[in-house]
Amino acid sequence: MTSVANFINIGERTNVTGSAKFKKLIMDGDYAAALDVARQQVENGAQIIDVNMDEGLLDSQEAMRTFLNLIASEPDISRVPVMVDSSKFEVIEEGLKCIQGRAVVNSISLKEGEDAFLEQARIVRRYGAAVVVMAFDENGQAETAQHKYEICRRSYDLLTQKAGFEPWDIIFDPNIFAVATGIEEHNDYANAFFEAIRLIKADMPDTHISGGLSNVSFSFRGNNAVREAMHSAFLYHAIPLGMDMAIVNAGQITVYDDIPDELRERVEDVLLNRRDDATERLLDIADKYKGTGEASKKEDPKWREQAVEKRLEHALVHGITDFVVDDTEECRQRAERPLDVIEGPLMDGMNVVGDLFGEGKMFLPQVVKSARVMKAAVAHLLPYMEEEKRLSGDTSAKGKVLMATVKGDVHDIGKNIVGVVLQCNNYDVVDMGVMVPTEDILAKAKEENADVIGLSGLITPSLDRMVEVAAEMTRQGFEVPLMIGGATTSKKHTALKVAPEYDNGVIHVDDASKAVGVVSRLLSKTAAPAYLEGIAEEQEKMRESSAKTGDRPTTPLAEARANAFNTDWDSANPPAPQSPGLSPIDDMPLSKLREYIDWTPFFATWEMRGRFPDILDDPDKGPTARELYDNAQAMLDRIIEEEWFKPRGVVGLWPANAEGDDVIVWTGEDRKTEAARFPQLRQQGKKSGDKAHMCLSDFIAPVGTPDWVGGFAVTAGPEVHAISDRFKAENNDYDSILVQALGDRFAEAFAEALHERVRRSLWGYAADESMANEDLIAEKYRGIRPAPGYPACPDHTEKRTLFEMLDATAHTGLELTESCAMWPAAAVAGLYFAHPDARYFGVGRIGPDQVADYAERKGMSISEVETWLAPSLGYTPGRSTGEEKARNVA
Repeated sequence: MTSVANFINIGERTNVTGSAKFKKLIMDGDYAAALDVARQQVENGAQIIDVNMDEGLLDSQEAMRTFLNLIASEPDISRVPVMVDSSKFEVIEEGLKCIQGRAVVNSISLKEGEDAFLEQARIVRRYGAAVVVMAFDENGQAETAQHKYEICRRSYDLLTQKAGFEPWDIIFDPNIFAVATGIEEHNDYANAFFEAIRLIKADMPDTHISGGLSNVSFSFRGNNAVREAMHSAFLYHAIPLGMDMAIVNAGQITVYDDIPDELRERVEDVLLNRRDDATERLLDIADKYKGTGEASKKEDPKWREQAVEKRLEHALVHGITDFVVDDTEECRQRAERPLDVIEGPLMDGMNVVGDLFGEGKMFLPQVVKSARVMKAAVAHLLPYMEEEKRLSGDTSAKGKVLMATVKGDVHDIGKNIVGVVLQCNNYDVVDMGVMVPTEDILAKAKEENADVIGLSGLITPSLDRMVEVAAEMTRQGFEVPLMIGGATTSKKHTALKVAPEYDNGVIHVDDASKAVGVVSRLLSKTAAPAYLEGIAEEQEKMRESSAKTGDRPTTPLAEARANAFNTDWDSANPPAPQSPGLSPIDDMPLSKLREYIDWTPFFATWEMRGRFPDILDDPDKGPTARELYDNAQAMLDRIIEEEWFKPRGVVGLWPANAEGDDVIVWTGEDRKTEAARFPQLRQQGKKSGDKAHMCLSDFIAPVGTPDWVGGFAVTAGPEVHAISDRFKAENNDYDSILVQALGDRFAEAFAEALHERVRRSLWGYAADESMANEDLIAEKYRGIRPAPGYPACPDHTEKRTLFEMLDATAHTGLELTESCAMWPAAAVAGLYFAHPDARYFGVGRIGPDQVADYAERKGMSISEVETWLAPSLGYTPGRSTGEEKARNVA
């Protein structure tokens, strides 16, 4: 049985057969705009994107190759898998040649017989892809549940017994057909799909189920409200039966409970075929809902006339603090004990908030505001509770969660958000902050008698710190579960590295919305054993799969270097900077930086995915997004007027040359004495056609041709942390998180504004450049500013050399932790490359030959390099095919 939390959304808009907009862009050759469609799919929550180029007037193979190659160079898109979708297998194979990571093929079937089916399946497996199998055989598409099952069973036997597929690499699509078409034979199509899921999952439990969701509502095209209701109701019934994924348009999904009762009843009459006149009854009311979206709920001016318990609930749900002290006091005077107010109306209200958030009817900014109301009420009650010697610890919380950002890491916005969400659900949260050593975490966990320990981290070395905590928990005999979260973490790393060190439950949590469900199951005496057993089984399968897969092949380093990005340096004339050397920057006023803010990542911080400004008009998120944006603007006004932050930065522009994969910085323009060296990493993934194996050193001229490189470091200032801490001390988590998020935006805006100044004056190679902010955000200018720790140069330790060259601490106040995180956290640092063809890319997987070579160039041990570059390794450290081979190369 599949849970909603594990359901995978497959973005459908990068499909020329399903999206008129995407088709027009591809037909016009506007691939840049087509990439925006893919990016928007990912931002809106697609975990896989389905790419289809089946159009009669299109060279589908060329279009697929071009588009997938472009996706590969876009880190914000390529972070999700691609489903190569075509009815032509030659187009599918062309797509598979372009994808570096694991792909999904959509689809193959038995319509041309077993021989063709197996031939295609073996090719798919050779590329390491998973496969979607349609319920389609020599006699056509299956319509009944039994026929769907029989085709899937026959396909399963062929795939597992003759083509070498593992069951979990098989995705069945039992055909979602349109209902309410007016044709009686179609009335049971949805039921047939539901029943097919039951049969398939009972007999082949490790396989997956998918389908094209929009098909079911095809009869109501043009009526989005009815289509949204049909899609949501369909998933509501299909997911519990075992549907794992679906090709969906996130814009045509609504919350099941938000469907009006009348509409929901008639939609389900159609889907479940409960009445002979179901189609007619749905048609009768369809026009009534046409053109309507989810209307924003206006404030009821009469809510103050309700009973005080309802007033508190309303205030909590809507984040209104204006009257909470008066209402809490009224409740206190009527209660026997102050604690009764917390356990009664306040927790009743917060339970409503938790339910609405869990059901997708509230968004994170609203929940954080609810927490602010709750804390204000509890703060009012605390003095009375202290008089009765009933401190806040006696609040009958569901359980205690201890949270910390591990040693060497300073990032904590995500952790803070998780803490607020847990508190909103009546969990006692002990937050130890950032850069917390292992021994302190475990000592505090014992002192607090914590029920769960949660670890957070953003940078690569934090992964090892988490493994260290797990191992120490085992040594000290801990029995509480361990939660893992943060941008660098993953389910796979948790399964392969952390879980083997601790046997009492290690669970990866990838966003705040899932934290409550995870903690609830962990602390449930009835649910916890089965939940932990399921997690352990899933992790064991991942370890077995990893062991079977073995080390992932990479292009030999010598071969990759021979395929480097090529520039005709003989005719090149790299521009010299107008202001070489160091330039401290202390004249970037906050009012100017405001103009450079990119708001899309700001909303992502609050787990509201969507491109700005479109998100402000999103039918679901729009009202909350606009309120959050207005609050941000109001705080920005105060930040600027009262000068809350003091941004500081420094730029360095130095003579440089490339030597192999290293960038050498010289002390002077005579280029005789080496001041520093920045070793770079080269791509080793397989490349198609004439695509180069990129390395940042390719953008710098070799010795003999004078060239230059730049570096920078900027920060919004330590004031961000101080102000955030002050808000938190005032029980104002909303503004605490808001000021942190704005601090990060100011740092990124500073980096953007400074890069513009470098291009136009300090370096001056683009003196006439004039761009709007949206063009800056789209990086339409010449040059790049890659940051250590990010895809093009994933080694964080390069910041040490960069900081030394910039004298960054003296000029900006920035410091590096032992794990090379920057403090204060609202900071950006990186290198400048001015080459006209310089572009961002991801190094991706690297092999043991490059690890050994890089270790030698860095003067580090192989194990040290493996620690810093763990996510990039295309092999398992310690295996004879990995570390020993690398040592032999060294």
